[in-house]
Amino acid sequence: MAAQQRAGDYGGFILLSILLGTQREVWAGRILYSVPEETDTGSFVGNVAKDLGLEPKELAERGVRIVSRGRTQLFALNPRSGSLVTAGRIDREELCAQSARCLVNLNILMEDKMNLYPIEVEIMDVNDNAPKFLTEEMNVKIMENTAPGVRFPLNEARDLDVGTNSLQSYHLNPNHHFSLIVQTGDDGTKYPELVLERLLDREEVATHHLLLTASDGGDPPRSGTVRVQVTVVDVNDHAPVFSSPQYQVTVPENVPVGTRLLTVNAVDLDEGVNGEVTYSFRKITPKILQIIQLNSHTGELSTLDGLDYEESSYYELEVQAQDGPGSMARAKVLITILDVNDNAPEVTLTSVSSSVPEDTPPGTVIALFYLQDRDSEKNGQVTCTISENLPFKLERSIDNYYRLMTAKNLDRETFSVYNITLKATDGGNPPLSTETHISINVADTNDNPPAFLHSSYSVYVPENNPRGTSIFSVTANDPDSNENARVMYSLSEDTLQGPSVSSYISINSDTGVLYALHSFDYEQFRDLQLRVIASDSGDPPLSSNVSLSLFILDQNDNIPEILYPALPTDGSTGVELAPRSAEPGYLVTKVVAVDRDSGQNAWLSYRLLKASEPGLFAVGLHTGEVRTARALLDRDALKQSLVVAVQDHGQPPLSATVTLTVAVADSIPDVLADLGSLESLPNPDDSALTLYLVVAVASVSCVFLAFVIVLLALRLRRWHTSRVLQASGSGLASVPASHFVGVDGVRAFLQTYSHEVSLTADSRRSHVIFPQPNYADTLISQESCEKKDPLTSIDFRECKDEAQSIQQAPPNTDWRFSQAQRPGTSGSQNGDETGTWPNNQFDTEMLQAMILASASEAADGSSTLGGGAGTMGLSARYGPQFTLQHVPDYRQNVYIPGSNATLTTAAGKRDGKAAAGGNGNKKKSGKKEKK
Repeated sequence: MAAQQRAGDYGGFILLSILLGTQREVWAGRILYSVPEETDTGSFVGNVAKDLGLEPKELAERGVRIVSRGRTQLFALNPRSGSLVTAGRIDREELCAQSARCLVNLNILMEDKMNLYPIEVEIMDVNDNAPKFLTEEMNVKIMENTAPGVRFPLNEARDLDVGTNSLQSYHLNPNHHFSLIVQTGDDGTKYPELVLERLLDREEVATHHLLLTASDGGDPPRSGTVRVQVTVVDVNDHAPVFSSPQYQVTVPENVPVGTRLLTVNAVDLDEGVNGEVTYSFRKITPKILQIIQLNSHTGELSTLDGLDYEESSYYELEVQAQDGPGSMARAKVLITILDVNDNAPEVTLTSVSSSVPEDTPPGTVIALFYLQDRDSEKNGQVTCTISENLPFKLERSIDNYYRLMTAKNLDRETFSVYNITLKATDGGNPPLSTETHISINVADTNDNPPAFLHSSYSVYVPENNPRGTSIFSVTANDPDSNENARVMYSLSEDTLQGPSVSSYISINSDTGVLYALHSFDYEQFRDLQLRVIASDSGDPPLSSNVSLSLFILDQNDNIPEILYPALPTDGSTGVELAPRSAEPGYLVTKVVAVDRDSGQNAWLSYRLLKASEPGLFAVGLHTGEVRTARALLDRDALKQSLVVAVQDHGQPPLSATVTLTVAVADSIPDVLADLGSLESLPNPDDSALTLYLVVAVASVSCVFLAFVIVLLALRLRRWHTSRVLQASGSGLASVPASHFVGVDGVRAFLQTYSHEVSLTADSRRSHVIFPQPNYADTLISQESCEKKDPLTSIDFRECKDEAQSIQQAPPNTDWRFSQAQRPGTSGSQNGDETGTWPNNQFDTEMLQAMILASASEAADGSSTLGGGAGTMGLSARYGPQFTLQHVPDYRQNVYIPGSNATLTTAAGKRDGKAAAGGNGNKKKSGKKEKK
């Protein structure tokens, strides 16, 4: 123990107390410290952490704190140093009054283990109280004839300190008539008495003034004084005498205020004023004066305030009786207070765990509380109980501390909150009790796995269900709470014929709804065994599983499949034989069919849908047997065609048909001879399908042909436009003159382009061929070579050399057409046989087209300029049906510049013969033809 050094008069004593207090004692498991009173706040008392075997930092971690029974907290724990220090002013006299030893009990609670460690702190007394008299002045009356040596008691002083610091001596100021003697009582109290040393003379001195000083044994000593006034009176022969030197009374503490306790009585044999007795308290504390009052005339003692056994169990008083002259007598009064059960037990909760995990083992302390009853003996004996049907028990600790402990395993799912009533009852009659309620919440631990409502589930799902359809829902409940009760669903990774179950079924992890990832096929698998796992979110998580059987319900989604007669793979028709001698009911053949469905959907029935000879054959409804319904006749055809329908019983029903060909003959050779002429009956459905295909192909071909024609027309138009523009500009200057055919200043381009487009049904195999261009020979006259072309700037000086190198037959001199050979617009006109140049733009364009076509034929070597009769060489390109009857004939109007000859219907220049067509008219100019 250490204390801060106090300034003033107590330094030495405090230093001694510090040296003594540094040593601690352990009595019966208790830790004892000592500290002087009146030390400053925060003064060191003892090292609790060291005495408990802990480090200072562990005090806060383990919840070490002080619990004391007193209402005022005198001490505190320093969390940094782990020491016990004073929490405020400590007054030993207030705590322990005049007790020889002042001990303050407190307990150190270690909350993590709910352990209590008792500590006693002895409060050491310091001389902080001076002796004090009850009054500031005392009056003493002495008869003048009193003999020397007579003693007169005086009121003693009180010192609240104990030991050497208490009252030790009295002193009287020096005088000639009085001296002082100090008497010591049985309880150690010192009483001063005034002793008369010399006779008094009232006539000489009527009043004597004395000063009485009381001193204690402190260092330095303290003292208190009182004035003593001695009055000298006339002679009084008798002093008052009490009926008993000591009065005793016992009263219960619950007597009402104003109750008479007892009456003291003193008798004075004198008469008159000398015999009148008055009563007063001689030795009493201020606290008693507030509780008990004394009637100065009657000597009756009564209560001014309520008595409380818990504050004081008895009162010791001194009453004095004094007559008129001043003679006094003393008597002692003892008042004993009887305890009454007027205080109910008190329950002080020291530490309570508001929440306890449900997996807490039995014997765990969850609350620590203190019981006290201010009554005494049986009235103060307290017992504490709780309800018997709770999983808790009480265990007594040190002093009146009790522990509330778990007696059984807790289960939050059974009881999540326990409202515990602590009932404290004393032993009074009637007993008093106090109830204190403690609410304990049971914290959840993940001790329950999710539980499904059923041990197994069966689900029936029709096949051909849509993908993503919800097919079932499972629910698992977890009695835990919060995250421990949040259930997550999943499927075990089993496999089904290779793929995992998760490829067929998925489950919503939050809701437990199962979804079909595929459309189920009853014919593929009929049932699916799943295992659904439900896991909570605890730590560690708990899980449970349940088996789920998924049964696929069959639907009528498969048509009957005919096994016999099987369709031949070579395209031929199977033939069944029936002899003409067959009787009715003869088994011709049997249609065998199966249905991949099951149940009613696979029940098949057979019926004859169509027969070439109705009534001749019959089909068994359930067997599919084809039998003769009557005897075969000679008029019955050799070839009988039967259409048998096979239908199931589903909703809606599905069916399939098969065509049977039955050959009717008396013998097998006859049948074989006639089978060659048998032709299978055309199927109307097949012919209709063929018609649709033909129409579709024709439509596509027409659309494609129209597209090609439009494309070629656009190409020709663009080509023609570009040629016209080049002819009108300077672009033709670079083109050789040999590529033109000049007709009276008009040049025609003789280069031809051939584009072959091949398209097939498969566009990837289509191709386009661009062959090299062919250039037609050009007939150029000598005059034209010599004559400068006004339209171009081409130099034709080399035309003679070129003409020599080109070997051509001389043209026919007769280029005219007969009137019969003039179809079209020009041929129908009446005019000169020599003809004229076309006089409109349309005829001119047609002529240019024919010239180009003839030039192309000449270049290909398949025709001459003249061509065949009436064809102008176009039949070789466009076919024999294309003649000059389809286009106007303008050859009669064509002439060669520099020559007056016109085109006639000559056979051609290939054989060099003169033309024989027409009416033989020739130009009369007689000019020679030029090449």
